[in-house]
Amino acid sequence: MRTIRGGASPVMIGRESELRRLARLASAREPAVALIAGEPGIGKTRLVHELLATVPAGTVVLVGQAEPGSLSRPYEVLLDAIDGRPEVDEEQLAALADARRSPVERLHTGLALLSELIGDARAVIVFEDLHWADSESAALFERIADQHGQRLLIGTYRPDEVSRRQPVAGLLARMERRHAVTHVRLDRLTPAQTAALLAAATGAPVALRAATALHHRTGGNPFFLEELLRALPGYAVEALVEQPLPWSLADVLRRQVDDLEPVSHRIVEAATVLGHRIPFDLLADVTGAGEDELIAVLRDLVTRGVLVESGEDEFAFRHALVREAINDQMLGRQRRRLHEAALDVLLRRKTAFRPNKGGGGAEDGASDPAMVAHHAQGAGRYDDMVAAARSGAALYLSIGSAYQAFQLAEMGLDEVPDDTELLAAAARAAWLAGLLDEALRYGRRWRDLAGTATDRAEALYLLVRLAWEARVTDEMRASTQDIETLIAELPPGAGQARAMTAIAQSSYLRDDFDAALLWAERALALATEFDLPDVRLIALLEKGATLAERSQTAAEGREILSALVDETEKAGEWVLAAQALNILISEPPASPSEYSEILERMRIDAERAGFESLAVATYFQGRARLAVRAGDLRAAIDALIEGRALDQGYLRRGRWADYHGVFLAGLYLEAGELDRVEQLIADLAALPSNPPPTIPGLAFHLACRRGDLPGAEAAMDELVVALAGQPWRSGEQAHDLISAALELGLPMARLDRLASTLLDADVWDAHRTLVDAQLDEAHGRHAEALAGYLSITEAHILGPAHRGTVRIGAARCLLAADRRAEATAHAEAAGPLLAQWAGWRVAQLDQLRARLGLAPAGAADAVSGPAALTPREREVAVLISDGLTNTELARRLYISPKTAAVHVSNILRKLGVASRTEVGDLLRRS
Repeated sequence: MRTIRGGASPVMIGRESELRRLARLASAREPAVALIAGEPGIGKTRLVHELLATVPAGTVVLVGQAEPGSLSRPYEVLLDAIDGRPEVDEEQLAALADARRSPVERLHTGLALLSELIGDARAVIVFEDLHWADSESAALFERIADQHGQRLLIGTYRPDEVSRRQPVAGLLARMERRHAVTHVRLDRLTPAQTAALLAAATGAPVALRAATALHHRTGGNPFFLEELLRALPGYAVEALVEQPLPWSLADVLRRQVDDLEPVSHRIVEAATVLGHRIPFDLLADVTGAGEDELIAVLRDLVTRGVLVESGEDEFAFRHALVREAINDQMLGRQRRRLHEAALDVLLRRKTAFRPNKGGGGAEDGASDPAMVAHHAQGAGRYDDMVAAARSGAALYLSIGSAYQAFQLAEMGLDEVPDDTELLAAAARAAWLAGLLDEALRYGRRWRDLAGTATDRAEALYLLVRLAWEARVTDEMRASTQDIETLIAELPPGAGQARAMTAIAQSSYLRDDFDAALLWAERALALATEFDLPDVRLIALLEKGATLAERSQTAAEGREILSALVDETEKAGEWVLAAQALNILISEPPASPSEYSEILERMRIDAERAGFESLAVATYFQGRARLAVRAGDLRAAIDALIEGRALDQGYLRRGRWADYHGVFLAGLYLEAGELDRVEQLIADLAALPSNPPPTIPGLAFHLACRRGDLPGAEAAMDELVVALAGQPWRSGEQAHDLISAALELGLPMARLDRLASTLLDADVWDAHRTLVDAQLDEAHGRHAEALAGYLSITEAHILGPAHRGTVRIGAARCLLAADRRAEATAHAEAAGPLLAQWAGWRVAQLDQLRARLGLAPAGAADAVSGPAALTPREREVAVLISDGLTNTELARRLYISPKTAAVHVSNILRKLGVASRTEVGDLLRRS
């Protein structure tokens, strides 16, 4: 059997769902057929390799590989698969290779060989590279698919290399007609998957810029990525972006065009210079080729797989590295002349260019500033390049292509590093694209070189936000002081009003809501007085956000933000619209459907703005919160896992470092998946800028759920110290930690101390009431606790899981007052609320239902109360009601004391009572 080819990455990236599909087929009791399709280097062989690592011991594995030129070698794939197997019968092998035998006889010989190798065992049979397979191997593949037994037949092929002249073309058509084929199409890696592969191969997360550049350079092809890593092992990932292609890889890539005619070679070289997008008309102008001639050449290049038709009258290289390999062989002067020709053509076009987000233009004949800048740089005409960079950065920012805007701004800054217009564009674009370090660097330089007070206020507004996101508190404080100084120096007007919005933002982000509201109101007054519509929108955002933070003004704040969203969307101010919507989803609206509508609206607006963090990270958090609001714990966990997977390969800092980790840890604590929580705490502890309460809070919660009292007390001491420096409190956090402490049995004095630390006057009423009721119940004040629970059974601010806990608490208090019927009603009401939940809340409900003689939540209806007892248990229950001890029961019934204790435990559980005395009372009542 041929050795499976492997990759440089220690783990397979981006193929998890495909692997699960194949693994299900391999474990099925029925025969199955799967066809894996994808371009060269996409990972077909790696996927098969990963699958074979999962099959049970004893599975027969046969892997055969077709090779280029094997069309003339009958049964090449089977011969390759059985090569080196000592159990193969030599006579049958000779018969298979005997060209004098009839095709039918040889086919049956091949089938017999396989039958003897496999027998009745489970089997996985793989035919690699079916596009090269001979007709006999194709026929054998088809006949194997007809066989019965626990076997999975897999074929891999390259769709672009399948033509009607090859046996595989007919095979694919016949398989589709005669069998239920599972098709697995492998696409190129996404940017996030590229980052994950690089992180897995290097052992550390990679910078977003480096991952994006390498994805762009390799097209997301895993083979090309791994070849770069393997050929240049001494370089950091960031350095790989600029390193020339390894000779071996460049040689492989250039072979695709080595045999081109001279005219075709000239055209393909011109295409490499034109860039990633190759407009037909521009290529014609630059090369001087006639339309018919150019069409013929392009058709040939598409057929060869060198180019693809990427749009109407537009082409692109199938693999960016092919373009790079050809371009690297050209002379510098040759490239420069082509750039000059392209630039002259583009500058002659006068139509206004309206780009779309994919990078194309919306106006025929228009010149894309990005293309103008690219060719001006290549031609050495730097004035034209800077002008195009300025206009292009603004243009691409306006349509949400933040990363392309950033690249254009940086291109211009390479030539004019002190240009404040380009610095502003670079800082804003980097922030929107998630490049926090670059945004800070350019934002600081913009601030230092700003020529007007308004420009400086704009820079400081952005820097406050960036410092907060990066958790650079000293810089945030210093920027705020700079703004205060600036306000004092400025006369009333646009500059002063803009500076006031910056202080309002800073105060809001630092949880100083009184100051935030004051500065937002002052900015609004100036915006009205001097007719400053842009400042007015920003000031309304800060005012609405601040009001929404407090329970007594939340409704007013949400009303302001809702109106602001409508206004900013009409004005095309997508960043402000997305920010306002993000605040609106931070607190639960009236219904999950309304929440879902707001969340999707935020994602769309964020994508229009190119606002990476809101369009991706915050969106997945929103999906998780939506699932929590719907009471679906698993869906919430899955949303965060998906969001975290998209982000995990990137090197992030500040608030975006493992953005989903804390929320996910909290949900795992809910579900009781404590080992996962421990791993998440370790991941988070490795980050440099966690808020001080984060790690001790999670550690305390985990210790409580594990029953570790010493560990919980130590973590609590750390938590109390850390919370002293945190100006805000969270009712949800208080409920979670108090609930964990109650389960552990934390001493009451420490419990009360923890509660006083976690709660303050700003905690929303429903959460405070819930925690107060829990504490009253813990202190035995059941009447007070019941009143608290009953007051919030329908509280909108509490999600289904919390309301389920409220019902359980109310039922326990009612049981303490011997009001069983009412307690049962609350227990029944808790069931639907926790139907899609798990963990400790559901365990509490099951305990309560057992006390009430009810079946566990979600279980089928069952007999409860005395009727649920077996005849032997009823006999034991009567003796218990007579006051017999376990020893006396054992003596009376001729059983061991241990067996008697088991009977007693089962009786107490089925009757839902806690003592032997209650058994007698219940039997007498019934």
